[in-house]
Amino acid sequence: MSEQQAIGNSSGTPTDHASQDPPYSGDTTQPTEEILNALNALTTKALLEATQNGHEPSLAPEASAQDDPAEPPSEWHVQREKLREHPQDPEGWNQLVDIAENSGDLEQIKQTYEALLETYPNTRNIKSSAQIAYLNHFLSPGLFQYAEELFKRFLRTSPSVDLWKFYLTYVRRVNTSPSSREAVSRAYEFALNRIGQDKDSGEIWYDYIQFLKAGETNTTWEEQQKMDALRKVYHRAVQIPLENVEKLWSELETFENGLNKITAKKFMSDLSPSHMQARTVLRQLQRHLGPLFPPPPPSSSSRPSIYLPPTPIFNAAERALVGAWKTYLKWEENNPLEFEEKDKATLVARVQLVYRKAVIRMRYYSEVWFMAFVWTNTVGKQEEALNILKAGMEANPASFLLHFAYAEMQEARKEYAEVNTTFDKLIDRLRVQLEELESRVNSNTSSFSSDASARTVPTSVPSAATPGLADNNGTLSNNSSFATQSADEKPPKSKELQERRSEYGLVWIMYIRYARRAHDLKTFRAVFAKARKDRWTPWEVYEAAALMEYHCNKDGGLGVASRIFEKGLESFGDEIEFVLRYLGFLISVNDDNNARALFERVIATFNPEKARPLWERWARYEYQFGDLEAAQKLEKRISEVYSNDPPIKRFAQRHTYLGTDAIAARDLGFAMAGRQPGSAGSASASTMSFEKRTESLQSLIPQTNVPPPQPPKRQPSPDLKRREDSVKPDFGPPTKRQRPLTPPRERDRDRFDGPPHRRRFASPAGWEKERDRELGHLKREREDDKPLPLPAVLSWFVGQLPNPTTFDGPIFRVDDLMMLFRNAVIPSATRRATPPPPPPPPRSAGRPPPDYGPYQGPAGRGGRRY
Repeated sequence: MSEQQAIGNSSGTPTDHASQDPPYSGDTTQPTEEILNALNALTTKALLEATQNGHEPSLAPEASAQDDPAEPPSEWHVQREKLREHPQDPEGWNQLVDIAENSGDLEQIKQTYEALLETYPNTRNIKSSAQIAYLNHFLSPGLFQYAEELFKRFLRTSPSVDLWKFYLTYVRRVNTSPSSREAVSRAYEFALNRIGQDKDSGEIWYDYIQFLKAGETNTTWEEQQKMDALRKVYHRAVQIPLENVEKLWSELETFENGLNKITAKKFMSDLSPSHMQARTVLRQLQRHLGPLFPPPPPSSSSRPSIYLPPTPIFNAAERALVGAWKTYLKWEENNPLEFEEKDKATLVARVQLVYRKAVIRMRYYSEVWFMAFVWTNTVGKQEEALNILKAGMEANPASFLLHFAYAEMQEARKEYAEVNTTFDKLIDRLRVQLEELESRVNSNTSSFSSDASARTVPTSVPSAATPGLADNNGTLSNNSSFATQSADEKPPKSKELQERRSEYGLVWIMYIRYARRAHDLKTFRAVFAKARKDRWTPWEVYEAAALMEYHCNKDGGLGVASRIFEKGLESFGDEIEFVLRYLGFLISVNDDNNARALFERVIATFNPEKARPLWERWARYEYQFGDLEAAQKLEKRISEVYSNDPPIKRFAQRHTYLGTDAIAARDLGFAMAGRQPGSAGSASASTMSFEKRTESLQSLIPQTNVPPPQPPKRQPSPDLKRREDSVKPDFGPPTKRQRPLTPPRERDRDRFDGPPHRRRFASPAGWEKERDRELGHLKREREDDKPLPLPAVLSWFVGQLPNPTTFDGPIFRVDDLMMLFRNAVIPSATRRATPPPPPPPPRSAGRPPPDYGPYQGPAGRGGRRY
């Protein structure tokens, strides 16, 4: 089989793979018409399940199955089919290799390794690699040609020292005559130029030196050429942090002294600084590489297990591994060997080798691929940087990082067709993942139909009471280009699904940004039209498109943006965040009529708990820019919806500006309470005083349902709470509590309430940002301090306890207690008591006898330490 045929066998579709696998057959008979119709509807997976049950239907026109049992598929076929459906299964691939190796079928072995190396290119391990195991089957004299084709494929990008050793062994095996020594020498030079900087390549350097020493010479000139070649190789090797660098240094010293002791001293003194630096770097290198290559899992067979990188789950161990790799890669980039500028090519080759090893070992970590791309692009190798991104996208077809980097790189090169293809492939891949997740959610909850039937979407404007949305001229055109039909089917609601859907929308947003940048508004609108037809497109895409029209379209952009928001409202009218963005946009462009119409149109579609941010947003606008009568009418409506809110709450909010709330600070005493000393007695007094101001606190914190009075509880230490809030994970997304009722975030409001000098129309002042920040802070405090409901029995028990104010004992700080417990030295309970040591013998002039007893600590046996 040729190299092209071998590659074709491993890169086809599952149907192609099935056609290339060794066939298996069973008993066949003539079917009825009904059986044929049923067989035509079966999928490949159903066919496999049927064969596993002992009835293998045949798809031949004349053949079918009756009651006779069919021959079951072989174990290899079953395992291969499983790996087609789930290719990222390291254990499954090792099992498939074991099955193929045990069968002895060369064609089956070839198909197995080709499929494996397509999924996991350049696999390498300490003791075994897939390439070496594959090549071992073609080292017979009649199969050398195919082995050489495999060598050409594997050696081009492989950083595996073991594979290069295997290659050199093959070269010396087929080149045994004295006339072919030049070919062997070129092979050694070729290998050392590729992997000679690897610390494990010391054996190759040593073998090359021994090969040169074994060369026969007939003249003095040939002997001199041999000595020069040996000196050159020695000098290169002793400056590299190899495992056997000290042995090579000793041999070099013996070699030079054997030739000329005078010149030997000069050569050794010149090489000594570089050699000592290499030895120092070797020790550092061993410390770096220790945690990067954990031992492989035990093999279930006599054959060594092939290490295949697993799919990451980003647990603590994997995050630590990624961090160790990043530290090592940065260390290599910083030139620990201190190469000079004239040796920059050697430094580049060394770091390239390190990155090739990193992306093989950490194949499914996009961050490592991106680091390799950035460094390669920094040293001026743009084509190689693009190839790194391509290989990374093949390994991680759903990576946002790599696809966005590749798209920007190609956009800078004006390769717009490649950018379009990149975005389309990423969108298709993410859509498949969303559909798979949707099927899992539906199978677990079966709630999609009920969610769709209960969905309330405002699609029309009430006729009399609430006027419709008008454009700048007071009318709304129904003939706009955005009147096309969008996807009506809505996916089920799930927290994970919503997060993945927002990430999916981010790709569309980057796509329309690129279309507007690289082309024009017409191309951008075409991309947005494609996004609107996608049922998975979230509301963020509509908002991004509307804002892009508003800011980039100087001729009628406001009207187009409003129509986009209206189209989004038809599909996402039940999304409170989208409605808030739309309302904020209308307020920012000073379109108060349409903003009021939008508020009145949608406020009735949300329940009071969900509608609170909408009431708050509109109330802030009325307080700031409306008249007193309108503000009082709005407060009356709000009090009817939220009857538990105290009257002082709205009054205090009306008289707040830029975060300055004088009512809360002075009249309610919060400023003076915050300046009280932090002692234990004053803290207790402040706590009791704070509890007595329950109504005042509730007047500043919006609440939908006031819980029944709960027994007062001691407040947590402010220092401890602040320390806990400041802790952020080193890797992965930050954890945060879901707050569906929070007002629009500050960074989102900045889209509408930008700096005054950049707005095209009048907009609210900056006090709204401070107010939002204050309300968000108060809401977070309310959620953190919200008491948990207790069972009835525990509530009765707590009610029988005396009031906390009756306690007159000492009050301890929780932080101090936790620090005391953390630093306490607690002796082990299982330690066996030992008798006191015997009295020391009287000192004499001689040396005291050695003490071999167990170490008893600083207080025992004179504090002897080991």
